Amino acid sequence: MDALRPALPSPLQAVADARFARRGVRLLLKRDDLIHPDLPGNKWRKLELNLRAAAATGPRPLLTFGGAYSNHLRATAAAGRLLGLATIGVVRGDELADRPLNPVLARCVADGMRLHFLTRSAYRRKAEPEVREALRARFGDCYVIPEGGSNALAATGCRTLGRELRAALDPADGPHIVGVACGTGGTLAGLAAGLADHPAVDPATGLTVDPPVERTTERATERAAEQAAERAAGSGPRPRAIGFPVLRGDFLAAEILALQTEAFGARVGDWELDGRFHCGGYARTTPELDAFAADFADRHGLALDRVYVAKLLYGLTSLVEAGAIAGGGTVTAVITGPAPAP
Repeated sequence: MDALRPALPSPLQAVADARFARRGVRLLLKRDDLIHPDLPGNKWRKLELNLRAAAATGPRPLLTFGGAYSNHLRATAAAGRLLGLATIGVVRGDELADRPLNPVLARCVADGMRLHFLTRSAYRRKAEPEVREALRARFGDCYVIPEGGSNALAATGCRTLGRELRAALDPADGPHIVGVACGTGGTLAGLAAGLADHPAVDPATGLTVDPPVERTTERATERAAEQAAERAAGSGPRPRAIGFPVLRGDFLAAEILALQTEAFGARVGDWELDGRFHCGGYARTTPELDAFAADFADRHGLALDRVYVAKLLYGLTSLVEAGAIAGGGTVTAVITGPAPAP
């Protein structure tokens, strides 16, 4: 794992954006895209514990799943190259097998990943025993990481993101909203849990000490009551997380709840989803989104990938301009993905 050398914590940058400023809202960017050149942002946080678990089981290939533009596939391939592990990427859409590879899949192959294309119907059934057994028969015994890397280990890894922000945000800056783009929901599940934590600091080392995981529904209920009391008393930064799904459909809330329940014992933190900014679905865009991303790059010199980050910032900016986010507070956008592939 030392070969990966992540740069943590990721930077927190203030951005002077007139659309936010005229509404009295401060904009910050949590630059998780700078954690690692090959495993940026939530990909490092979601993969770290999965990679450690895989290493503990012996030298088996990593097998995982993703769409044609999956940053998760790209990151897993890079991790395999750096760690000397074979990787297999199961890609949605067998029609892609006979087409030239897009830049993301070409990068996966360059990093040594073996691609296997499934029909879209089979891909939808990828968690079923029949499909898994067919993959096992083809590739042998593998360590399987789910689509997007989202499982309890990933949510636990992303909890550090929320803790970093909770430690860095100043209560004097007013109510805090933290926005993140969502594909499979693992990042939001961990982010919200970390924002809800009250980690202690070891006076001898100055390091953060993880609080115990709240595994019981009773304790989670008690903690929710404590958080409500804190909000009423005006203490603490009271961060709230908003997830912006990049896929159509209303399935994600249930999946995030399931991830939090598996990882932490119950729903944790103050979080919600706003599904109005997917722009047609995964890897789809609109002229409005393209114009927004180009304008943001001109204003701030930051190129935005259209799959995730552009939709996040488009959503946050729209909410601020509509007055849905009140003035006097701070909005932090988590930049989870890399710049668009060349």
